[in-house]
This record gives sequence, structure tokens and C-alpha cells, in this order.
Amino acid sequence: MIEVCELCGTPVAARHAHLADTGGRRLLCACRACFLAFTHDSRYRAVPERYLWDPGRPITGIDWELLDTPADSAFFLRRGLQVTGFCPSPAGATECVLSPGLWTRLTVGHPLVTAAEPDVEAILLHKTARGTDCFLVPIDMCYRLVGTVRRHWTGLDGGRSMRARVEELFSEIKGRARQV
Repeated sequence: MIEVCELCGTPVAARHAHLADTGGRRLLCACRACFLAFTHDSRYRAVPERYLWDPGRPITGIDWELLDTPADSAFFLRRGLQVTGFCPSPAGATECVLSPGLWTRLTVGHPLVTAAEPDVEAILLHKTARGTDCFLVPIDMCYRLVGTVRRHWTGLDGGRSMRARVEELFSEIKGRARQV
């Protein structure tokens, strides 16, 4: 199946840009011309390709526990002043409710948290043996994470294969991320 730009119908390569439909909370595949046409604020916003990582400031165990997420990964998307959290699950992205003031608490110790552009970049947290890594990623990477979990989930806990695919994805993110 040939992928096409969802705005103009032009065929696109397997690796292509995306636009965030801020009104519909969805991603659209985009050719380069349509991507460039929507680099400024509008209903359709170009999804940047910026990856940042702050390995010197992992999220503490206490802050992770306060997030109260049932998964080892979660991402947070800002829309205006509102921040919504999501966890990948076998059913897709499930919304997680943040306790009042928690986001503000995280911004104090983690400047990267405030750097994400609303609607098109997310803060992605990933719990590891050494702590919880904090990344700023394009929102389409979060969609990839959710798709990976959904596609490869087996059994009650996701299974070894799913966890291996998720770790591969985080290795890719680390490889693309510029350390701050």
C-alpha cells in the first residue's frame, strides 16, 4: 500500500513528516510541502523532529510513584495550560490523571519538562533500573510507542517480546536525542 499525504494526496516515503490535527487530536501523514506550510500555529501543526534527553536529572522514585502510572512508560502532552498524561497499554493510549500540582513540582527539578511545544512534542518518561529517564520527543514517537505495545502485547504482563521491542524503541530515542 502506498502512503500518501493526507492533505494533498501526494505519495510520501515510508519515513515522512507528520502534522498534528490539534482540533481532532490525531496525526496526519504529510508530504514535505504540506509539512512546511504548517510550521506556524494553526489547526494543523508540523510535528518537529527534536529529541532531547536529560540523563543528569532522572525523575526520582518518589515523583514516579506520585504519577501513579500502571506502566513503565508514560508521556505527557500540553494543550494550552492543561497537561494530560497517557500510558501505552494493550488497549491503546490510556489517559492518566495527574494530581494537582504534580506537573508544577516536576517542572521545578526538571527544566526539560517545560520545553515541550504544546500539541506536537511530549515529555516521555521511561522507568529503568537506574531511575526514570526523561525525554522530550515528537508526539509521533509516542504514537509509535503505543502502537508497539498494542501490537506486541501477549499474556498478562505484555511478554518478553513486547518488552524487548519497547527497549529497542528507547534505544532509538536515546540514539537520536541530544543530551541537555
